[in-house]
Amino acid sequence: MKEWIAGLLAVLGTLLVLAGATVTVVKTLTPDPAGATTTDPLGGTAATNGNRFSRWLHRINAADRLIGWGVILLALGAVAAGAIEFNLGASAGTR
Repeated sequence: MKEWIAGLLAVLGTLLVLAGATVTVVKTLTPDPAGATTTDPLGGTAATNGNRFSRWLHRINAADRLIGWGVILLALGAVAAGAIEFNLGASAGTR
C-alpha cells in the first residue's frame, strides 16, 4: 500500500509541476492582448481580507502555485516511499 501511495503522489506531483511549467511557457510565448486585465479568481476578497501570509499566498500566480503544490506532493511521495527519512531522538545524560 505504501508503494501505491508513493507512486500516486509522484505521478500527481509530476503532473502539477508540468502543468505549472506549461502555463508559464504558454504565457511567455503568447502575446498579451491589448487592454487585458488580470482578475482575482476569488472575487477581489483575497487582496483585502486575511492575514499577511494569506495575502502573500493569493498574490502568487496560478502557475507558480501549481509548481509549488507539485513539489510538495513529490516530497511527500519521497517520504512515503522511504527515500527521505526522519530520525528524531532524545536522550538524557546521567552520571
